Amino acid sequence: MHLFPLFADLKDRRVLIVGGGTVAERKAALLLAAGARIDVAAVAVTALFGKWIEAGNVRHCAAAFDETQLDGCWLAIAATDDRVLNARVAAAATARRVFVNVVDDPLLCTFQVPSIVDRSPLTIAISTGGAAPMLARFARERIETLFDASWGALGALLARTRARIRARFARVEDRRRFYERVLRGDVAQLLRQQRDADAEAALDRALSETPPPTNHESRITNSGSVTLVGAGPGDPGLITLNALRALNEADVILHDRLVSAEVLDLARRDAERIDVGKIVGKHHTPQAQINERMLAEARRGRRVVRVKGGDAFIFGRGGEEIEFLRAHGIAYTIVPGITAAIACAAYAGIPLTHRDHAQSVRFVTAHRKRSEGEPDDLTSVGETLAIYMGVAEAAMLRDSLYADGWSPATPFAIVENGTRPQQRVLVGLLAELVECARAFEVRPPALLIVGDVAALAVSNHWFGAAPVQ
Repeated sequence: MHLFPLFADLKDRRVLIVGGGTVAERKAALLLAAGARIDVAAVAVTALFGKWIEAGNVRHCAAAFDETQLDGCWLAIAATDDRVLNARVAAAATARRVFVNVVDDPLLCTFQVPSIVDRSPLTIAISTGGAAPMLARFARERIETLFDASWGALGALLARTRARIRARFARVEDRRRFYERVLRGDVAQLLRQQRDADAEAALDRALSETPPPTNHESRITNSGSVTLVGAGPGDPGLITLNALRALNEADVILHDRLVSAEVLDLARRDAERIDVGKIVGKHHTPQAQINERMLAEARRGRRVVRVKGGDAFIFGRGGEEIEFLRAHGIAYTIVPGITAAIACAAYAGIPLTHRDHAQSVRFVTAHRKRSEGEPDDLTSVGETLAIYMGVAEAAMLRDSLYADGWSPATPFAIVENGTRPQQRVLVGLLAELVECARAFEVRPPALLIVGDVAALAVSNHWFGAAPVQ
């Protein structure tokens, strides 16, 4: 280990910063957040430094660096563009056994300022010892996605309750098991849902219960949960941060066929993965079995992530699944995804609405429950139709559109494997729809877009192969 990690209490302790530019300003902002008393030694300072000085948060020494400025300091930072001066500051600080950081010169440093993920009171610091700062920044970006703001609220709640927890569980082993239950249970989840009062009540209930037995299996109760995740249409860059967190916290993942391998690669490595994919006309796993599997895994105390392509609430049967979970008393959360109509249209360069061409858009599916006598009207003139699972029913859809008054000259676009490397876009007129789908052997997943905006795929092309006309 090249550096010893250390979190310093700098509240009301003096820190000297030599230099008054923007780099020094960034260091000062971090130190002020930690409650340090800052002295800045610089003839000229930035406007923000000036505000801090005027407010009394920073003391300004408008003179050249002098070694006596280090007297009484706990830390020093050299942040000038003068390498000779920075070396003088480092030498003087080291002689006084004051830790010093010299910006962009790790060999002169006796401490490093890390990349920071701040979820106070939880603070995560990342450092490469100055060897590869960009690597530390990249690591911070990855960690930022895993720890949302609710971690700060969780830390604050546990801090407020710490004395009660220690009084309730005298033995370290019992406390550890209690914290494991809390951190893996509904308290953390409730905080993520912005239900702070409910989270505190749940923690109070956990404290009032009899300490759990030591046998792990006997401690597993109906404390599991299900997170319903929309994974978007395929491009892993389109999943949300909440979806990424859920995938990294999962014990078991139930995923549909349309969830791409690249998205699943982002999940926790040791999570159990179960393919419950369904294909139109060939349901590999009936919905009832999916429901029962979610229920069984949650009742084992596991964190279940049910992953669906696109968005679970747009033709994804997500509503049916949460109704089932609610009826059986299973806690659930919902992470929306970018639905296929929005993403595939965008990757094909097609605006679903446009002031000159379409003032409304309708999402429809060729496979839906219809009440007896319900009309099959799918369109109205002046809007864009985004039709899911419609290519297999191309002839029926074409005839329905004709019956509703759409012209055979209306543009259409078929987006096959939208947002994925193998994306293919076919563009034509409604009169050619059936022949086009047959000639190019279109296979799901494919989205059918009907309306004047569909023709814009040709001029707006930006992703993948050019549209085929």
